[in-house]
This record gives sequence, C-alpha cells and structure tokens, in this order.
Amino acid sequence: MGRALAAPQIGAPIRVVYADLGKPWVLINPEIVDVGTDDFLVWDDCFSFPNLMVRVQRAYRIKVRYQDARGKTHVVELEHDQAELMQHEMDHLDGVLGVDRPVGLDPFCLREEWETYYSKKGRYGTPAPRMAPLSV
Repeated sequence: MGRALAAPQIGAPIRVVYADLGKPWVLINPEIVDVGTDDFLVWDDCFSFPNLMVRVQRAYRIKVRYQDARGKTHVVELEHDQAELMQHEMDHLDGVLGVDRPVGLDPFCLREEWETYYSKKGRYGTPAPRMAPLSV
C-alpha cells in the first residue's frame, strides 16, 4: 500500500480515507473547509493508474474537517505533501482521478520516463500564488 487509500478504491461506497503518515489515521466524511492562497505542481501517481505519472495542480495548504472512528469532529491544517495527498484521496471520494486534472503541456508520462527525465527535480514544484482563472 502507498501512503493512503480511499474507500471507493476498494469498492466501498463510503466517504472514508485511511492514511499512514507515520501512524494510522482514519478520516470519516472529510471535507476541505479552507484553502491557502498558494498552489504547486505535483507529479501524481496512483494505484488506479499504475506506472503512469500525471502533472496536476494542488493547493499548497488546506484545512480539513473530519470525524474519527468515535464520531469526534477534528479540524487539521495540512501543507505540502500531506495537503497534496489528502486532496488526492478526497478526489477519489468524488470519483475524480489525477488523470482528470492534467496541467500544462505534456502532463502524462510513464513512471520509467518520469524517473529518467523528471525525478531529479522531485515530485513537487515550488508554491506560487494562485492565478485567477481567465474569463472568456
């Protein structure tokens, strides 16, 4: 297993995320309640699309409200890789995959290609202020 898994990935139609960030962490009905002002680019991978990497844009900081296994509500602030991971897992709860969020030119590559051409720069880009969407 990777760092986390969302219940729908194993066929359970419930809003539960299990993460292991040094210790087990179960989030029931998680929701993002606040988003920071910076975004960053991430080379995302997933059990749902093995051997494929996709460049996505994620919020660098988020605040998540969730319930634990005893029903107690918690609010936690996450940033960088933990914020990216939780956004990824919460996307699964809504039926969204990283391949639904490609960013930039040539955002897809096989893991082997990523290792060869991109891994030296790492998975995470530098946080930068969120750009307003262009109006049409």
